[in-house]
Amino acid sequence: MPRTAETASFQFNHTMIRVKDPKVSLKFYTGIIGMDLLSEKNMGDFTLYFLAFDQGQNYKDMSAEDKDKARFAREGVLELTHNHGTESDASFAGYASGNSDPGKGFGHIAIAVDDVEESCARFEQLGVQFKKRPQDGKMRHIAFILDPDGYWIEIVPNAMKL
Repeated sequence: MPRTAETASFQFNHTMIRVKDPKVSLKFYTGIIGMDLLSEKNMGDFTLYFLAFDQGQNYKDMSAEDKDKARFAREGVLELTHNHGTESDASFAGYASGNSDPGKGFGHIAIAVDDVEESCARFEQLGVQFKKRPQDGKMRHIAFILDPDGYWIEIVPNAMKL
C-alpha cells in the first residue's frame, strides 16, 4: 500500500532494547560500534540512553530540550533501557533476545558497514563475540555479532556486490 497524505510524515524513529549494565553496553555501542550517545534520561527506577550514528549534529553543545527535538526528528535511533539494580543483581539472568526460541519474537538489529570482512577483523581484535562470521554458512556477505546482553547485531555491506 503506498503512502498516503495521512502517513506522509511518518518515519521510523527508534528501537528499544533492555540492558543489564549500561556502562558495559554504552562502552560497546559507542566504542566498538561507533554510535554517539544523543541523550540520557533518568526516569526514576530506570534510565533511557539514546544512541545513533553521527549525522553532523553536535549533540554535546545542545540543551536537553534541543537534544530531544533533534532525536525525535531523525531516524535510526537505538534506545537502551536500564532498569536500575540489574547490573549488581547476581541472580539476574538477562533478557530474552528472541533468538533463544527461533521464530518467536525479536531477532536482531543491523549495522551497515563499508567492508564486512574488515569490520569483522576489527571486531575480532576487540574481543567481540560472534554468532556467525562471514565465512560461516551460505550467506558469506554478512556476519552476526553479539552485544554484551546477547542481542544479535547483523553486519551487512553498505552496498551489495552482485
